[in-house]
Amino acid sequence: MKMKLWHCHGARSLRPLWALEEMQLPYEVEMLPFPPRFYQKEFLAINPLGTVPFFKDDKTTMTESSGICHYLVDKYHQHDFGLKPEHAEYGDYLNWLYHSDATLTFPQTIVLRYSRLEQEDRRLPQAVEDYAAWFIARLRRLDAHIESRDFLCDGRFTIADIAVGYALHLGQSLGLDNRYTPQVKDYLTRLQARPAFKKASAIGADQSVFKEN
Repeated sequence: MKMKLWHCHGARSLRPLWALEEMQLPYEVEMLPFPPRFYQKEFLAINPLGTVPFFKDDKTTMTESSGICHYLVDKYHQHDFGLKPEHAEYGDYLNWLYHSDATLTFPQTIVLRYSRLEQEDRRLPQAVEDYAAWFIARLRRLDAHIESRDFLCDGRFTIADIAVGYALHLGQSLGLDNRYTPQVKDYLTRLQARPAFKKASAIGADQSVFKEN
């Protein structure tokens, strides 16, 4: 059975879609409007959370974008895009992989919700600015780490770069990249130049994660 990914253009499902393209694994993608739980309620029968990504591989189902990338590396022995536990930088690799959501993407979801997704009278400019500043402050570790590196781990591109790169890409979509340092901007440019990123980000490009109510 071919793997299947439910995806909204611009959403966190871009992470596993990008990974699938990098690894050249066979998959099927189903495009959804954003947020699907409001605009495609029948999706709730597949994923009761109503969130994307939703990923299915035979009997395995997953909802966490970085976790799906991790699964693909280990399940399909795609270690050209990941590190094995015995590698000296394995802990760093895992930390960046999960830092990407727990630390970086979370504040952006507040910015997105209260600047673009809520009805005009429910938008909260102060919350948007506070959480935008929080996100930029949380880039300090990344900024220092990549000062003399092209990629996060082992001197090569891995799914850790996909996970963190998506957070930077989302920040760019939200207009926060004017606060990025030069090395963070350069890092994001390198990632976005990859053919697999270009192909993944073009899928469903006629739909927007920033759908207005």
